[in-house]
Amino acid sequence: MTMHRTTRIKITELNPHLMCVLCGGYFIDATTIIECLHSFCKMCIVRYLETSKYCPICDVPVHKTKPLLNIRSDKTLQDIVYKLVPGLFKNEMKRRRDFYADHPSVDATTRSNEDRGEVADEDKRIITDDEIISLSIEFFDHNKAEQTGVAEDQLTKEQVNNKRYLQCPAAMTIMHLRKFLRSKMDIPCTYQVEVMYEDEPLKDYYTLMDIAYIYTWRRNGPLPLKYRVRPSCKKMKMSHLQQEGQNSTGRSAESDSASDKACSPAAVPSTSTSLPSPGTPVQSPHPHFPHISKPVNGASTSAPAPTRPFPFGKKPRKASLNGSSASSG
Repeated sequence: MTMHRTTRIKITELNPHLMCVLCGGYFIDATTIIECLHSFCKMCIVRYLETSKYCPICDVPVHKTKPLLNIRSDKTLQDIVYKLVPGLFKNEMKRRRDFYADHPSVDATTRSNEDRGEVADEDKRIITDDEIISLSIEFFDHNKAEQTGVAEDQLTKEQVNNKRYLQCPAAMTIMHLRKFLRSKMDIPCTYQVEVMYEDEPLKDYYTLMDIAYIYTWRRNGPLPLKYRVRPSCKKMKMSHLQQEGQNSTGRSAESDSASDKACSPAAVPSTSTSLPSPGTPVQSPHPHFPHISKPVNGASTSAPAPTRPFPFGKKPRKASLNGSSASSG
């Protein structure tokens, strides 16, 4: 099976798709020629078409007489540029405000707020790497996840207390948040922590800024995240292999005599039982996360079951396997 690896690329690798060939800068008021779909800054392409009726890149005729009729504003492309290039939107808004402040004779009343530079990052939903994002984190309960449309004031006291609020940089990744949860709740390494948005697990390399853009967070409240804890795949695989080994041993022991059946390994307790590990204290629940002491997704967050087939402190017993005497323990 072919594994697809996701790689993060640098903004410089995308520059050819985000920059205007006429001015050499990032798109400002991106405008596209409808004949060939090549894009430029609005100011650049308008000035160019005053002296030419052909595309600057491919020489396709834009229009025989009125080339300005065949260009369109590309808001989607401009939003992408603003979101990918750090600080570009804020600097452009400041430049426009400074222009109208230095030229009071220019009538700006008929122009939009964005043209006048009076749009904040929050209104445009532009997030920078150094911005602080408020988020909420709570335990993912599959039964309660089906109950949608519940207002915040209708939540029970227990549900509100189980939710925690954090302020983190927008560049923080989900991997950092998982490590924080594992350290905060002392989760053993045999269990994995998954951070989710609604009911969808998030990738480790996602940043909070990525999540806000992907799931169209409107800033009308903290970024809602959830988490769940479940046994790791490695532990589940080893437990399955141990169970198969015990079943195979039990089937071979059934061919022994009746006197040997009492001591056969088929009577040995399974290694998947929840016996406490010798010398390992039981994990105490964290005061801020009371639900961690309860079974999570059907599995307890206590220490993993021991691999010793007999209770700790018992003397080993001899069992006859296929006619040969073997000491277990």
